[in-house]
Amino acid sequence: MDELLITGLGEIATPEGTAPRCGAAQGEVRRLRGGEVLCRDGRIAFVGPAAERRRELGELPGVPRLDGGGGTLVPGFVDAHTHLPWAGSREEEFAQRLAGKTYLEIAAAGGGILSTVRATRAASEDQLVANTRRRLDAMLAWGTTTAEVKSGYGLDLDNELKQLRAIRRAGDGHPIDVVPTLLAAHEFPPEHRHQRQRYVDEIVDSIIPAAAAAGLARFCDVFCERGVFEVDAARQVLLAGRRHGLLPRLHADEFADSGGASLAAELGAVSADHLVAISDPGIAALAAAGTFAVLLPVVSFFLMKERYAPARRLIEAGVPVVLASDCNPGSSHTESLIFVLQLAVFMMRMSVAECLTAITLNAACCLGLGAEAGSIEVGKRADLVLLAAPNMLHLAYHPGINPVAAVIKGGRLVAGGGADGGKA
Repeated sequence: MDELLITGLGEIATPEGTAPRCGAAQGEVRRLRGGEVLCRDGRIAFVGPAAERRRELGELPGVPRLDGGGGTLVPGFVDAHTHLPWAGSREEEFAQRLAGKTYLEIAAAGGGILSTVRATRAASEDQLVANTRRRLDAMLAWGTTTAEVKSGYGLDLDNELKQLRAIRRAGDGHPIDVVPTLLAAHEFPPEHRHQRQRYVDEIVDSIIPAAAAAGLARFCDVFCERGVFEVDAARQVLLAGRRHGLLPRLHADEFADSGGASLAAELGAVSADHLVAISDPGIAALAAAGTFAVLLPVVSFFLMKERYAPARRLIEAGVPVVLASDCNPGSSHTESLIFVLQLAVFMMRMSVAECLTAITLNAACCLGLGAEAGSIEVGKRADLVLLAAPNMLHLAYHPGINPVAAVIKGGRLVAGGGADGGKA
């Protein structure tokens, strides 16, 4: 039997349940002082006060122990929107933005996503595997235990499949559970800039069927925005994905109210992501459909924008809100969900409790994993993060540091910490 007893905790902080939390419930987090958690065979077997554990289970001699050192135990973080398998770098574009150019101006000059497409097409699959694993390692160090990972820098059949295979290989044997998404509709490739419907047809007729047949993706995503994949083209792609068993997700309403949120609701999409420019009717549509709003505050920060997604309006409307990193080389070069949380607190006026739910339970539910992950409850997978902080408020109260002292994945210590041999 594989066991680990986590003791000496200042606080256990967790949302509860297997369904997403929305409205006022998004801010409901159980905070248990001085509790313990027993992991057994990859699952959580006990959560509660030490005295209760002794009454129910005894002293558990011989069970390895991890001393929490007065820290806080939270669920393993779930990053529901990333773009990890890329090659190349775009720091020169970053410098151009510092000098006053906009993201769209840089993209129009041949930079942006297409710059990364050129580098990613030129890279070998082995290179993409190595790059992706390196980024997963960085995410793990910041407490992420599950991550959605998108393609989208190939933009043709061979290179999109190459990215998806790299995602699968990078996740094999890595502590982070990887959930793959096909994002062939990320941008129009140079060879189809003036024949856009031809590329939509290639996605629908070739790329989606091949990715689905190979079992390389769980979701199909589209960058639905004016000047890129507008609503009619996005609908074609997402309906094709659904016909092949891929659940729909959208990049929506990032730069303008393009109708992406309404399309997400119309199609019953799992999520609409970005939403900086979402309209009130778009918010109402998401709430009625039960579609997740995945907010990406680092993008606004990184692109030096004053406008962030309207988190408070979304929460008050009853939309389940998720926070994610959007880790990518052009607009959100970070692997840290803690940094994401801090921006959401300071720039979007979310509470720490709402943010914790957004990067744990709601994010897990967004990926279809709410019964397995996202909270510290008996029966769930033992994916846990130990913070060197006395309570959960320090996630935002003490910015600029990495407070992660240990990461437990499936009941095993995979980063930091150091369990003893089982003294009672």
